[in-house]
Amino acid sequence: MQARPFSAAALFAAAASLLSPPAQAETYVSAPRDWEINLQPMVTEVGHRIVSLHNGLVIIITAITVFVLALMIYVCWRFNEKNNPTPSKTTHSTVLEVAWTVVPILILLGIAIPSFRLLRYQLILPQGDITVKATGKSNWQWEYEYPKEQGGGFSYISAMLTEDERAKAIQSGRGTAHELPRLLAVDNELVLPVNKTVILQVTGEGIIHNFALPAFGLKIDAIPGRLNQTWFKAEREGIYYGQCSRLCGVNHAFMPIAIRIVSEQAYAQWLEDSKKKYGAIDAPSKIASAAAAVQ
Repeated sequence: MQARPFSAAALFAAAASLLSPPAQAETYVSAPRDWEINLQPMVTEVGHRIVSLHNGLVIIITAITVFVLALMIYVCWRFNEKNNPTPSKTTHSTVLEVAWTVVPILILLGIAIPSFRLLRYQLILPQGDITVKATGKSNWQWEYEYPKEQGGGFSYISAMLTEDERAKAIQSGRGTAHELPRLLAVDNELVLPVNKTVILQVTGEGIIHNFALPAFGLKIDAIPGRLNQTWFKAEREGIYYGQCSRLCGVNHAFMPIAIRIVSEQAYAQWLEDSKKKYGAIDAPSKIASAAAAVQ
C-alpha cells in the first residue's frame, strides 16, 4: 500500500483548529419556518402535554379515516350491480345501531378525558416565582410591566422593528438575521429567567388582542377592562417569537411578541440595567396578586 504524501497545509489547519477559541454557541431561536407542517418544538410542560394530546388525536382521527375509507371501498365493490344483481332491503339491525352509538361515545370519552385534564392543568395557576403584566395597546404594540415587589418597578413598550431598524440592529451586532427574523423582531423583548414559574397577566387597551406564543403552548385574550391570567415555565434559554392572534385592525399582522429566556444571573443583571434604562418608580405596582385577580 502506497503511503500518502504528508500535507503541510493539513497540519497547519489542524493546529489552527486546536489553538483557535471555541465558536460561541448560537442562540436558540423559536420562530415559524417555511413549509413547516408540524407544531413548533415545545419548551414548557403545558406545551409538551398539548403535543401529546395532539399526537393521540392524530392517531384516532387517522384510524377513523382509514376505517371509513375501507368501508366505502368495500361497499362499492360488494354491492355493485355485478356482484349483487338482486339487492336486499334491510330496515333494522339492533347490533349495528348499538355499535354506531356506543363506539362513538367511547371514542369521544377517550378524547374528552385527557383534554379536560390538560385544561385543568393549564387553568389552575401554580405558585409563581415571577409575575409580569402584558397590555395590548391600541397602536398595535405591547407594554410589559414588572412589579416593584419582585425587583422591577418599571414598564416599557415593545414594537416591531421596521426593515431599516432591523438592518441597523443586525449591522450593530445586536443579533444575527436568524435571531432577528423579519416581521417578528422587536425593539424591546420580554426578558424572563429559565426554569422559573411565570404568572402572566394580560389585558388590552381600546381593542381586543391575543397574546400567543406557540413554543410555550400559550394563547390568551387581552381584553380591555379585564385581567386574564396564565402561566408558563420555560425549560430552555433562547428567543421565542409569537404574534397577536386576534384580528385587531389594520396593523394586526405587525404586532409580534418576543420573549428572551436567560439564565437567572443574566436576568438579575437585566433587571438592574432596566431600572436605569426605563426609570423605576417607587409607586406601588399596578400588577394584581394572583389571588386578587381570580376573585
